[in-house]
Amino acid sequence: MDLFDVLNLIGGLSLFLFGMTLMGNALEKRAGSGLKTLLSRLTTGKLAGFLTGLGVTAVIQSSSATTVMVVGFVNSGLMTLRQAINVIMGANVGTTVTAWILSLTGISSSNLFVKLLKPSSFTSVLALIGVVLFMMGKTSRKKDTGTILLGFATLMFGMETMSGAVAGLREVPQFASILLMFSNPVLGVLAGAVLTAIIQSSSASVGILQALASTGQVTYGTAIPIIMGQNIGTCVTAMISSVGANKNARRAAIVHLCFNIIGTGVWLTVFCLLNAFLKFSFTANPVDQLGIAVVHTVFNLLCTALMLPASGLLEKLAYHLIPDRKTVELPTELDERLLATPSIAVERSKVVSEAMATVSAHALRDAVSVLRSWDKDKAEKIRAAENQADHYEDILGTYLVKISAHELSDRDSNESAKLLRVIGDFERISDHAVGVLEAAEEIREKGIRFTEEARREMRILTDAVDECLDLTLSAFLHDDPATASRVEPLEQVVDQLKEQLRSRHILRLQRGECSIEAGFVWSDLLTDLERVADHCSNIAGCVIEMSHASLDLHAYLSGVKAGSRSFLDQYQNFARKYALVEE
Repeated sequence: MDLFDVLNLIGGLSLFLFGMTLMGNALEKRAGSGLKTLLSRLTTGKLAGFLTGLGVTAVIQSSSATTVMVVGFVNSGLMTLRQAINVIMGANVGTTVTAWILSLTGISSSNLFVKLLKPSSFTSVLALIGVVLFMMGKTSRKKDTGTILLGFATLMFGMETMSGAVAGLREVPQFASILLMFSNPVLGVLAGAVLTAIIQSSSASVGILQALASTGQVTYGTAIPIIMGQNIGTCVTAMISSVGANKNARRAAIVHLCFNIIGTGVWLTVFCLLNAFLKFSFTANPVDQLGIAVVHTVFNLLCTALMLPASGLLEKLAYHLIPDRKTVELPTELDERLLATPSIAVERSKVVSEAMATVSAHALRDAVSVLRSWDKDKAEKIRAAENQADHYEDILGTYLVKISAHELSDRDSNESAKLLRVIGDFERISDHAVGVLEAAEEIREKGIRFTEEARREMRILTDAVDECLDLTLSAFLHDDPATASRVEPLEQVVDQLKEQLRSRHILRLQRGECSIEAGFVWSDLLTDLERVADHCSNIAGCVIEMSHASLDLHAYLSGVKAGSRSFLDQYQNFARKYALVEE
């Protein structure tokens, strides 16, 4: 093995790791909605959690990524520790899919159909298709599919390059001597763990071992401990990810580590004891790429068979290693670990945005209730809700900007843009709720009295604004453009009501029926309520426009106000419903 072989080995390894990362990221992006569906079906059932972990990992080709995702879910309160344990076990089996794909490079036969299974026979075709889709595809789905094919082709080319670079080692006795050293179970496990910890991918380290196996110098006795160690090394990523997380998230990472250490300890001990008594002859035989895939899969299945029934004990062990203290830790609303899976991060942002919307709507309704009948407890709730809405806007704004720095599908990109736009409107609604509350406080403190006619008019306006808010909240929560289309006609009615109520109150002031102080409070109330309707219009417009994959809100509002038949019909219905009866 000369200098050029070493350079080829480095280049092949670089392409291999790059191709694996490229393909994994593209698969994750392409399957974003599928991941949401899988994870939304999580139950406490062991089999359901196991299959979920297996399926997700098989899709994104990385048990480390799945486990980091799980740590983020636990930290956010989306998943319990018990659910996480089952998913982690499934992830360990799901990661073996990569080894089976890479084992195709070891195929050798003169049969035409068998030859077609060898990656070198079809990689160039996949690369060509991938380039065409990536460069000429009009949709993000086609581009993502092209990236997957390019990543796979790069991965396989890197694997072939590595195998070719190390082929000369089969004639080097010193290489065989080095590998013989790793047949010592402890050293083999340590070597596998360290290599995997450095590159943070058990799939990649198994691929490197498969490339070395192509020399014919790696035996089963050497490969088995190294593969077992690789399962321990892959835990490093989750352990790093759990730093700064809450206790349950750290417990999830600990479970991953304990699962692999216990599984390795038990099955390595069983293997060594059986080998000592039965003297397995196959341990001295050279292992090929397919053999490594088989060992990798069998070992992970054995670990799962051992630990899945005992998942409750793993949970207790995690609680013992990271005990509870008196302080209560709340789940992190938006965990940055979820940014590793942008589609999931967008979905989580939507959930938190919905919570913010509900908080703001309840604040305004409580404020209207306090305006009609003073309630000290509700007044405190309104101010607390406004602070909570401010907090939501801060964390969501920062989080959504971070999401936008990642590659997103068109659907996720539209969703994040919509959320970034509407959170400001929901925050302002909570501000206006406090404005209504302050008006109610001023009325109470100064003993301001409105006429019966004024109170009746205010009830009509607040009822109209309440329905406007109700339609907006429903449209946003259910992503319903049809409901959203009813908001703008009602907002126009609210605008007219505001002007009518202002004019009527001026007449009452002129007749001496109301005080100047009452006039100031009345004006403040009209402004706050009318602006709530304005923000509802903005939110509903976003829902409608994003359903058509654009954010041209100005064009939408101009269009509906231009006089569409549907808009005019709805406007007239609302105008009749909230009409002021002439004195």
